[in-house]
Amino acid sequence: MTVKIFDTPEVQDFLKAVSGFDQEGGDERAKQILHRLLSDLYRLIDDFDVTPEEFWSSVSVLNALGQGTQFGLLAPGLGFDHYLDMRMDAADAEAGRTGGTPRTIEGPLYVAGAPEIQGSGRMDDGTDTDGEAMWLTGQVRDTDGNPVAGAKVEVWHADSKGGYSFFDPSQAEYNLRRSIITDADGRYAVRSIVPSGYGVPEGAPTDQVLKALGRHGQRPAHIHYFISAPGHQHLTTQINLAGDPYTFDDFAFATREELVVEGQRIEDAAAIEARGFEGPFTEVVFDVALSPTDATELQVRHKRPRAKEDEQDQASQQAGAAQV
Repeated sequence: MTVKIFDTPEVQDFLKAVSGFDQEGGDERAKQILHRLLSDLYRLIDDFDVTPEEFWSSVSVLNALGQGTQFGLLAPGLGFDHYLDMRMDAADAEAGRTGGTPRTIEGPLYVAGAPEIQGSGRMDDGTDTDGEAMWLTGQVRDTDGNPVAGAKVEVWHADSKGGYSFFDPSQAEYNLRRSIITDADGRYAVRSIVPSGYGVPEGAPTDQVLKALGRHGQRPAHIHYFISAPGHQHLTTQINLAGDPYTFDDFAFATREELVVEGQRIEDAAAIEARGFEGPFTEVVFDVALSPTDATELQVRHKRPRAKEDEQDQASQQAGAAQV
């Protein structure tokens, strides 16, 4: 078929009707956004001569993604999370908010309400015997190099099999999730285990979409962070551990050169005893620099559905049902 009808008055009027432009009710911004989205899709159907079979196959994939609550998993794979970060980086640069630790994507697996510890403590519950012991530590400073005492450092990561507590029912609640309040020198330290990378479920809708693009769905070993302190810009970031085969081939596009951290194997008996380990461990050091800001809205994380963030919010409950 070679016909193209998108630019005809009939189709343009039809788009306005579908988008509710001829109706007084509804949300005007939603109408404008949907009109743009539908216009782009209608034009795509015209330009690529999309067949009914192709269209309805796509609908089936979308239905499967929704049924499996996997949109939050596919979104970073299609670059949406990183693109939003690129826009926020550009906004920071334009406003002169520079010099802090780079942001990178949050991902879909944060769970609100992790236990809070002062200065240092332990993240794992000791049941993952396949996990290599890890000492995760660092210092939070401002962009002038001054320590930030009392900063809140929220950390979460996977176990040795790539699973996250809450989403993985075999793990105890809040395993490998903690909120650490930095000490007087801005330092934090926790005992944990070296996380494993993970892949999207084989054969799942996310996997099907990625394979149609000739891509894999693997993530390297990484550790997530939220860092916040009064008078400083909230930071959402994560570190990728050096040496993982996917460190620089992350399907979620979260790797940034400044955020690749190499762990150091510690075998010295005195150091092992000082840290309270029973044998050798890997030390991972991640120091953070927070940018100053007086804008209160920049001192907190942006709103989005997050598991347990608001037990009364249906969107948060749906976020907690994500399958990965």
